[in-house]
Amino acid sequence: MNYKIRKAGLEDLDATAELFNLYRIFYRQEPDIEKGKAFLKERILNNESDIFLILVNEKAAGFVQLYKLFHYTKLQKQWLLSDLFVHPDYRGRGLSVALIDRSKQWCAETGACGLMLETEKTNAIGNNLYPRCGFEYDGLHNYYHWWK
Repeated sequence: MNYKIRKAGLEDLDATAELFNLYRIFYRQEPDIEKGKAFLKERILNNESDIFLILVNEKAAGFVQLYKLFHYTKLQKQWLLSDLFVHPDYRGRGLSVALIDRSKQWCAETGACGLMLETEKTNAIGNNLYPRCGFEYDGLHNYYHWWK
């Protein structure tokens, strides 16, 4: 499959927001493309995340969004692979693997020690994909959330 991956900028905001909206719907959120677009625009303008867009025949087919974190035992930067999505019309073609490989390359380019991610236990696609891409399941930690 012929594709290219590039770092998304403001010029890609509309295409990225459409994919981001579908991603949020996948996680049972109400559609809101304008609110999602504003969220992504703020991340890009404030350099708070790095988004890579995968294009097939110049059409946005998927994205990955990475946030900078710091690892307390390795004493290095790491990246949180927060969001990974491929449009349903393009699934099964290796695009998710390509986006993960680009994220690993970004670690090398930025001197980061690696990637971490979390996904829902019910995400069968992701829970099969991530080990195939070299991620190890961390059964030693409990992850908690606090929301205000």
